[in-house]
Amino acid sequence: MTDRKKLINEILKDVENDIDDEEMLHILIEKKISKNMDKKVKAKYSIGDKAADHIAKFAGSWRFIFIFLSILIIWMVFNIIAAINAFDPYPFILLNLVLSCIAAIQAPLILMSQNRQEEGDRARAENDYEVNLKNEFIIEDIHKKLEVLLRNQKELKKEIREKNKELAILLKDQAETQKER
Repeated sequence: MTDRKKLINEILKDVENDIDDEEMLHILIEKKISKNMDKKVKAKYSIGDKAADHIAKFAGSWRFIFIFLSILIIWMVFNIIAAINAFDPYPFILLNLVLSCIAAIQAPLILMSQNRQEEGDRARAENDYEVNLKNEFIIEDIHKKLEVLLRNQKELKKEIREKNKELAILLKDQAETQKER
């Protein structure tokens, strides 16, 4: 955001100094606007942020689901078979408590990870907007120059046709004068 403001301020200062459009466009072209936002955003992450991202990534995978289902099934089967000596007998109150604790910890970690992802997406979108804006200015300038070239080309074709007609008339006149001699 600050680079864009600096660029705009620089252009406005130059405009005040009667800079022409071509010079302003060259200033715009020389400034590199695109950035790798992933590196910038990830550089701000703390150890806790990185850990939360890894946990959220693992918790949102099929691997986690299969491991978690396996543990649940083993827990329930063991406690059903052990019946009298079970550490968590049938309505599985301890299992329910463990699941609630996991959900209570996992949900905020996933939300923190999503918030950071959204922050990165926002930064990338802003950078994309700046790049698109710069490209729009450049394309608009190229379009104007192309229109001028096409207009000049039409005028040149017209002039060439007129010169060809004049030349044809001159050649015809010369041929007639040579026949008369």
